Parts: sequence; C-alpha cells; structure tokens
Amino acid sequence: MDGSHQKQPIRGAFSAEKLVRVGFGATKRTNKIVVMLYAEQEGNGDIILWKLNKNHIPFEKYDKVSFETLMAEYLPEPAFYQENIYPAMRKVAQGIARGDRLRVNGQPYGAEVEYLQVLDMDEENVRATFGLGLTYLERNEIDKGQEVFSKLVEMEAAFAEEHKHMFNDFGIKLRKNKMYDQALQFYSRAQKLSALDEHLLYNMGRVLVEIKEYKKARVMLAKAVEVNPEFAEAVKALEILDKKLSHAV
Repeated sequence: MDGSHQKQPIRGAFSAEKLVRVGFGATKRTNKIVVMLYAEQEGNGDIILWKLNKNHIPFEKYDKVSFETLMAEYLPEPAFYQENIYPAMRKVAQGIARGDRLRVNGQPYGAEVEYLQVLDMDEENVRATFGLGLTYLERNEIDKGQEVFSKLVEMEAAFAEEHKHMFNDFGIKLRKNKMYDQALQFYSRAQKLSALDEHLLYNMGRVLVEIKEYKKARVMLAKAVEVNPEFAEAVKALEILDKKLSHAV
C-alpha cells in the first residue's frame, strides 16, 4: 500500500506500542505501553508524528515517517482524534482568534484572558505567546513584555516563516516601547533564519537609528533596499539618513 492515490493529506491520531524498562536489579522488567500520537502530512508527502500534552495538544515532534511506515507500524485511532485531539486543537484556534480580534479592536484585557487560556492548554503556542506579548507592550507593561520576550527568543518555532509578520510586529512594539536592546536581540535572532528579509533589515535599521548607531543603521537600510528596490519606506529612510550623515561630515 502506498500514498500515491491519497485524496486528502493525512491528519489524525495514531498509536504505537512501545517497550519501556522499569525497576532495578531483580525487579527490573519490560512493560509494553501504548503511545498516542498526532500525525500530519506535509506538502512533500512526509508525515510528522507529534507527541501530545496532557490536554491532547500536539507539542513536540516524535518522528518523521513515510505513508508506508505509518500504515505498517502505527494503528489509526479515529475516535480518539474526533473525541480528544480535534476538539482541543479547535478550542485553541478559536481562543487565539478571539484574542487577536479583541487586541486589534482595542480590548487588550479581554485579549489577555483569551491568550492566557490558550497557553494554559498549550504553553508553547507561538501565536498566543506573540499575542500576549503584543498585548502587554500595547499596554506599556514593560516587565510583563520582557517576560514574554525572554520566552520567545528561546522558541525556535517563533521564528518560522509562517510567523514572520508576528515577529516583525513584536519587534516594532519593542522599539516603540524603547526596549532597543531587546528589539535588536529579537531581530538578530530572527535574522539567523531569514537573513534577506527586507522588512527585518528595515526594522533593524530603524532601531539602530533610534540609538544613534547611524553607520550600522545605514548598512541595514541599504541591504533592505538592495533586496527590494521598490520598498518605499526603506528607500525614504535611507535617503533621510544619508542627508543626516552628509551634514555630520
């Protein structure tokens, strides 16, 4: 059996038996346990298996397998998916959507409640973490914003391509709250994964201008324009900075 005739990507619960050793010495024995996993197929056909947290939310990669391996070594658990995983993931998605809507509509305290409820179910949720951080920074709650910042810079998933607009927004909020060191650290972390993103380069340039590191700022703004000559904001910022530098000579 192969996956060449699949109509829909794989998405669901699968289980596998796993042997674990318990005890010590004479009491040492091997037990067989059932591991419940969430499977999701990527565009290239690979299937990622995820561990589930106590709330049935996928949180950590367990393995990457082919369709053939999945069918041969794992048992489909459609009832478990429908009764546990799907409702939990749906609740998380709905909570994030409500939080985002409240935040955008100027209701930051309601947004905070929604994001915290999501993080109570899925503590590593990137979108909820970003949303919570943006909420705190919009309320000028610097200490709480710093806590979220410290968490985000350690989260590899926060800097994935799919979250690019969110980490740009977060960096901008750090700059507007005069958290310049944090903004530079955040953008530098993001740059390791997206070195030629013109918006990232532009935003780094803006921070460097704010702290009067004009030569470094010019390097970043020039790179942004080089990557995208049609990026009007970067072109204008570079022109203004060049005038400032020419008058300083």
